[in-house]
Amino acid sequence: MTRRTSIQDIFKIKSVSSPKIGADRQSTTLVTHLDEEKNDYITNLYRLQDDGMQQLTYQPERLSNVRHSNDGQWMLFIAKADDKPQVFLLNSAGGERVQLTDEKEGVNSADFSSDGSKVHYHVSNEKGDGEGEEESKDDKDKKPEPVVIDRMKYKADSLGLLKEKYQAVKSVDMETREVETLFEGEENFTLHETIGGDVHVYSTDASEDPDFNFNQTLYIKKGDAQPEKIPTAEGGVVKVDASPDGKHLLIVEMGREFENATHATLHVYNIDEGEKQHVTGGLDKPVGDYVAADTQQAIEQNPAQWISDTRFVFLVSDDGSVNLYEGSVDGEIRPLLEGRHHIFGMDAAEDHAVLAISTHTSPGELYRFDFESKQLDQLTHVNRAYVEETEIVDPEDITFNSGDGTEVQGWFMKPAGYEEGRKYPMITNIHGGPHAFYGNTFFHEMQVLAAKGYAVLFVNPRGSHSYSQSFVDAVRGDYGGGDYSDIMAGVDYITGKYDWIDQYNLGVTGGSYGGFMTNWIVGHTDRFKAAVTQRSICNWVSFRGVSDIGYYFTDWQIQAEFGDIDKMWHHSPIKYVDAINTPLLILHSERDFRCPIEQGEQLYIALKYQKKETQFVRFPEADHNLSRTGKPNLRIERLSHLTDWFEKYMD
Repeated sequence: MTRRTSIQDIFKIKSVSSPKIGADRQSTTLVTHLDEEKNDYITNLYRLQDDGMQQLTYQPERLSNVRHSNDGQWMLFIAKADDKPQVFLLNSAGGERVQLTDEKEGVNSADFSSDGSKVHYHVSNEKGDGEGEEESKDDKDKKPEPVVIDRMKYKADSLGLLKEKYQAVKSVDMETREVETLFEGEENFTLHETIGGDVHVYSTDASEDPDFNFNQTLYIKKGDAQPEKIPTAEGGVVKVDASPDGKHLLIVEMGREFENATHATLHVYNIDEGEKQHVTGGLDKPVGDYVAADTQQAIEQNPAQWISDTRFVFLVSDDGSVNLYEGSVDGEIRPLLEGRHHIFGMDAAEDHAVLAISTHTSPGELYRFDFESKQLDQLTHVNRAYVEETEIVDPEDITFNSGDGTEVQGWFMKPAGYEEGRKYPMITNIHGGPHAFYGNTFFHEMQVLAAKGYAVLFVNPRGSHSYSQSFVDAVRGDYGGGDYSDIMAGVDYITGKYDWIDQYNLGVTGGSYGGFMTNWIVGHTDRFKAAVTQRSICNWVSFRGVSDIGYYFTDWQIQAEFGDIDKMWHHSPIKYVDAINTPLLILHSERDFRCPIEQGEQLYIALKYQKKETQFVRFPEADHNLSRTGKPNLRIERLSHLTDWFEKYMD
């Protein structure tokens, strides 16, 4: 006898992620669960074996950044020591962990050098911070001090106010434990790859105008020679991977032709000849994973990887799925594994890949995919008991045309326990981004709504990834235009298809961009009986000055410069507050610096001032990612308030 999904199921669902294949062909993975008593996330390291999984770490902590040395002798990972993340070594044969670093501000990421003699790692140095300076640990007598700010990038979501720091690269010798600094300065260095013992591929964001610099320049440095610039498009370097023979680089880059709506692309760079080839130019889909989900934890993005001197595999967000592709240095690419699934983790050897895969009815497991036979074998069963005991609704795939004929993809879930002849209410759920996308993956929030007796509609309006570049770009400068038409066309399509949906009993919700769109919708139609807006934007005029990304995101997305108040106001949902008649619940995190809580405050006061039906729920110690990585008790509260509001106002 199965039970329906509950809000408390976040404590039952485990996340298996970040697979890594060692030189001995044994694989490791991270497994995360939510500890209700500790009110925290616990991530431990496991090794996959023929008869199951061997747990390698047991501390109640959160591990990350697992790497295997090329000789198979060592693993490294990052975990906290004295409340700072440090690098630890673990012998593959067993034994206790050994702390490798003791950095004052902790370590950001780490990897073995390709020859295995060193571990390279990244640290953030405060501007003007001298080596060896000690900071007092006794702050009881410390008086408050003013914070002097002269940069625009002075705060960040989840972190708050930022000290002026720059990422440097250090190296520690595996035998002598001697530490040296490879790259440092008043710029952010990222070491992407090493070849042999003395070739480094790195990037830097050095700029004369750092406030408006969103570009990384890629270099290769051979020994003591001067670094050589590797040509890349203006924008960011997502990943660089050196071929096993050291002759080619696989480069994933995110250009700026369409600002943050630009597809990530894949390139092969011939080191000796200095030539770069764009291998995904004809694909018109983004390289990597951009799915919106809420149960997968400790994910390490690995969009592309070599499997031989001439062949590589990579992930593609593709029409609502994330699929596995293969390519070669001659520029040919082809799909290897396509399906109604979300590949959210990948590592590969010459003959197989280990993949973390989720579907609508599975939170996620690891699988082995054989490149020759194309056979997919399941390796883990961490969520088997949960799936077997729970009634999980598998949504229907839908495709419909928007008002201007644009084709839009989405999914529709019947209520859990659906019975013929009954009328059911429906909730439309809108994703954030806007350049994320709903996909073929498990989504706990959707399952909760279905378990509560609602039909659930979720679609990918223009602006969503996994489709063409023109589709992703179409939302910019048109917030509340074509995207609004796409969502309402989905409501029209599905209510027209199924007469058992109560058209007078509809709800709408969404977070971030989805919160903006929820605000916009209730200001432009009375079709919905109840609405819940989460971590939303309501006023673009104030947003550009208070968000950690506001001053450039508004330029990029609304395409309104600083003085264009009319355009920003036109796209601001608060402008239309007079027309909001739908009862609107406002959920917002107090430490949200992406869509700051003043956005929720403005909307709440505007609604109350006009005697509208509303309520404002503030979540302390929570940031923009509350629904995905927030404190477990607050995640429970968020879903409880959301479902209670719909139950109150929908029959």
